[in-house]
Amino acid sequence: SQWGAHSYLFRILGGLQGWREGSWLLQWDNAIGAVFIGLVFGLAPFVSNSLTGWLLASILGYWLLLTLSEPKIWWGTQIHRLVWLYWGVASIATAFSPVKKDALVGWSKLTLYLGLFMLLARVLKSPRLRSWLIFLYLQVSLIVSIYGIRQWIAKVKPLATWNDPDSAQADVTRAYSYLGNPNLLAAYLLPAIALSIAAIFIWRGWLPKLLAITIAVTDIACLKFTDSRGGLLGLIALSVTFVVLLFFWRKAQLPTFWRRWFLPIVLGTLTFGLVVLVAFLPGLRDRFLLVFSAKGDSSSQFRVNVWKGVVKMIQARPIIGIGPGNNAFNKIYPLYQISPEYTALGAYSILLEIAIESGFIGLVTFLWLLGTIFHQGLKQLSRLKQVFSVGGFWLVAAGAGIVGLLVHGLVDTVWYRPEVNSIWWLMVGIVAAFVAQEQEYRLKSSNYPDNSMT
Repeated sequence: SQWGAHSYLFRILGGLQGWREGSWLLQWDNAIGAVFIGLVFGLAPFVSNSLTGWLLASILGYWLLLTLSEPKIWWGTQIHRLVWLYWGVASIATAFSPVKKDALVGWSKLTLYLGLFMLLARVLKSPRLRSWLIFLYLQVSLIVSIYGIRQWIAKVKPLATWNDPDSAQADVTRAYSYLGNPNLLAAYLLPAIALSIAAIFIWRGWLPKLLAITIAVTDIACLKFTDSRGGLLGLIALSVTFVVLLFFWRKAQLPTFWRRWFLPIVLGTLTFGLVVLVAFLPGLRDRFLLVFSAKGDSSSQFRVNVWKGVVKMIQARPIIGIGPGNNAFNKIYPLYQISPEYTALGAYSILLEIAIESGFIGLVTFLWLLGTIFHQGLKQLSRLKQVFSVGGFWLVAAGAGIVGLLVHGLVDTVWYRPEVNSIWWLMVGIVAAFVAQEQEYRLKSSNYPDNSMT
């Protein structure tokens, strides 16, 4: 902060403070930001990626406007700083990329997503705006799921060869809704499932709770009809994480019996239910077993062969990578693919993708960011143990949604589509907003030690 106070660069921050104080519109700065974000969440599944990109560019511009007009420099939470560190590593990878023009396109997209996160972390500090944006996302997910279920009922034809033509699942209908791809649809629905379960506890009144139950059941059904193995694994990981975080948060309020037996009973029930479904639903059983087979299913074999080529790419540029984005990947991957038939649009694994784009420096930074997100999230849940707050359910859902997307992302390329990437940053933004709230509370308490807030 001392360096920033004497930096010529940082002196431009706050340069628009006088204009902001006299602005009529910016009295509702966060509400306007919520409208921008709401347009992305409300339109992303239904419009072209280019239009979503322009909306994200508007969000980045608006966040920059707010930042330049802030009266004081705010250095952000630990999550903010690590996000910027990751962006800095990606910037260096772009500068040293062997395909700089293509990497610059990926860097531009990454910058737009980080602008979305920065505005999200600011806007979501307001419980009212946070609830409104989550409500909007859940309503859109319900529309998307209903259309996906209708596709499954109507036995819609696939838009591509999603099933192995020689397997027992060759004729299985896979819902893809407005997103055009079943795996992408499954990833889009995972956070919605976590948030809708949390909404059952948060929304007041029987009608809102019934709506939350409807959204959860519909989204889970639609995810099943996508027949996405990565989505299934993500849902299992999401469910386990939700239960564990909920127990961690409310353990002190439980009777002695439930403190000891809550996790074994709930996790045992989930495991038993999964075993029963796999055992008695042939389609689900076949699809589940294919998760562990790379020989009998062409998509599994395809991924394994892509990963072999990807490992060669990482070995060629292990330190700083080739630069961000699928354009850079598409230029470099053909040089390392093991045979012409295994062309790919991405690494089919988020960790491998990051290692390719920004090397092991970027991968370590990303893992550091993930560790910080969960560490800070658990700290916030511990803080909320003292006084019950329904906001804790949103934190639990955000953690579960992050884990679900991570597990799905380990075996697919869904992260790099705006419909999913924007929701990923929503989950991270929820955690960062709670951390920022605590920082503001501590600052106010230190400034006013005799205030009742302390």
